[in-house]
Order: sequence, then structure tokens, then C-alpha cells
Amino acid sequence: MTPNWELRNCCNHDQVVFLVTVGVCTVVILALWRTILLKPFKLVTVFLHEASHAIACKLTCGDVEGIQVHADEGGTTQTRGGIYWIILPAGYLGSSFWGMLLILASTNLLTARIAAGCLLLALFIVFFIAKNWTLRGLCIGFIVFLGVVWVLQETTKARVLRYVILFIGVMNSLFSVYDIYDDLISRRVHSSDAEKFAEVCPCPCSGVGWGAIWGLISLVFLCGAMYLGLVILS
Repeated sequence: MTPNWELRNCCNHDQVVFLVTVGVCTVVILALWRTILLKPFKLVTVFLHEASHAIACKLTCGDVEGIQVHADEGGTTQTRGGIYWIILPAGYLGSSFWGMLLILASTNLLTARIAAGCLLLALFIVFFIAKNWTLRGLCIGFIVFLGVVWVLQETTKARVLRYVILFIGVMNSLFSVYDIYDDLISRRVHSSDAEKFAEVCPCPCSGVGWGAIWGLISLVFLCGAMYLGLVILS
């Protein structure tokens, strides 16, 4: 079937459900942003941020010495070697990229299963290289959580796996933009990835400037996920 890139005759039932669900997820996330209910999902987003640093390090022939996720929603990735100016932006942009992939994966049950399986595998692997118990506890907790959701999906009429994957995807997309704003505008964290990138990049741009660029790219990933999701569901 030829993809409906122009989105003619939008929107059918599946597309409406997709848009409404993304909207509901966004409202719920923003409404509960500072509550403890979102803490586990925020920490998963931090985990994917740090995992993106680690992946960029490995892809540029570096070594990952450890990953930490802290209870205050911070995180660190200890690396040695690799290409530093590629590793630094990989956290923010990688988190947005994973958010986009998870949103797209939620449009189909098979791809939602694949996404959940990949996330489970990643959590299992990171459990053994984690450097603190906050991250280890997060890995165990989300392995159990996704396992329970998957069992409910396969054994009952509670078709929730796609919506959980979509929620995590939207959370990643929104958190990436918020994290850039919080680090570089509201608090000006001078040890942030963007500030460090400004120090090593020869381009005449400040950390705030790079943060703004990365924030725009993150928004492009989110809009792209919405558009491609509608195309897939057409």
C-alpha cells in the first residue's frame, strides 16, 4: 500500500485515537510533572539520556566505564576515549530520538512488543554495568512493570502495552525539551552537556545557543513522530 504522505482524507478512527492519546498523555504529564507519580518515568528518561551517551561513545570507539542515574533526576556516564563532540549532544538528542521511535512503535501492536522487548533487554544489560543502586533499582522496577503489562496484554482484554510505550515516548520527547530549558535557561547549569559542548566546539556559539538548537531539534523529532504516526495509521 502506498503511504499517504499528504495525509489526504485525514483523519480516520485510528488517527483520531492516536492524536487524542498523545494529547491526553501530554496533559497528564504536564499536570503531574512535579508529583512523585512521574518520578519512575522521569528516571527512565534520564536512563535513556545516559544510555545515548554510552551508545555514542561505543560507536566512536570509546569505552563506557559506568552509568549512574540519581534520585534527583540527574545522571552521569563515565566514558574514556571516543569522539567527545559527538558523545556530548547524544544525550539530549538521543532521548528525543528514542521518544520518537517509541511513539512510532506504539502505532502497531507488533512494533510495540518489539520496543518493549528492546527496552527490557537494555534495562537487563544496564543493570550489570550500573554504578549505583538507584539505577539498579530502576532497572528491576521497570523490568517487573513492563513484564506485568506484557502479561496483561497477552492474557487479558487489557490492551495496554501500546499505550504504555506511547506514554514513555511522549515523556521522553517532553522531558528532553524541558531538561534543556531547565539546565540552560532557568538554572544555567555550567556543567551541562551544552555548556561543555560550547567549550570544545570551534563554532562561536554559547551553551545556551547550543541548547536552543538542540531544543528545536527535539521539537522537530516530536513533530516528526506525530506526522509519521499519522502516515502509518493512514
